[in-house]
Amino acid sequence: MRKIIYALALSAVSSMSIIACAQDKASKRQNGMTENKKVLVAYFSRTGENYGVGNITKGNTQIVAEMISGETGSDLFHIEPAVAYPDKYDDCVNLAKQELGSKARPAVKGNVQTEDYDVIFIGYPNWWGDMPMPVYTFLEKHDWNGKTIVPFCTHEGSGLGSTTSKLQSACKGAKVLKGLAIYGHTAQNDREETEKATHGWLESLSY
Repeated sequence: MRKIIYALALSAVSSMSIIACAQDKASKRQNGMTENKKVLVAYFSRTGENYGVGNITKGNTQIVAEMISGETGSDLFHIEPAVAYPDKYDDCVNLAKQELGSKARPAVKGNVQTEDYDVIFIGYPNWWGDMPMPVYTFLEKHDWNGKTIVPFCTHEGSGLGSTTSKLQSACKGAKVLKGLAIYGHTAQNDREETEKATHGWLESLSY
């Protein structure tokens, strides 16, 4: 009988801890940097054949974007080129290199009024130390004055590269915060580690 009572007590304590954790997380959101602010996660992400992870149906950056949205309760917008990149990795690399060299601005599908948001997370894969050109197409459509931008990227060794400074140049008048860089293969194959890194980063920014 004592064992049953003890087990029930442990179960109750565990349930209370889970509830308390959820309440604490919600409280942090309300009292942190997103209090009374509208938050958006805008990201570029590619499926198909990717370096180090093979053929994928959900892009590395999309995985991180969805985690950020879930943690912060923010809206999501996928920056998609009007003409999709080739599925084959080498073909995509060749096209993306050409676009980078010519500073192309490929057309993108749809739009979202970033002007209606206070904080905008911008996500992308790091391609040769830069953002994919469709991200610039998206950025140049909008007025960033007074906005807070939070960059995050997936990569296979380059980290954020020089993308933080490039974002600052492209988004005049915005405040750009410390970014997050996650290995693409980690995002794709180790969701637990990715969630841990994403959560820690958001907490460091008081989100």
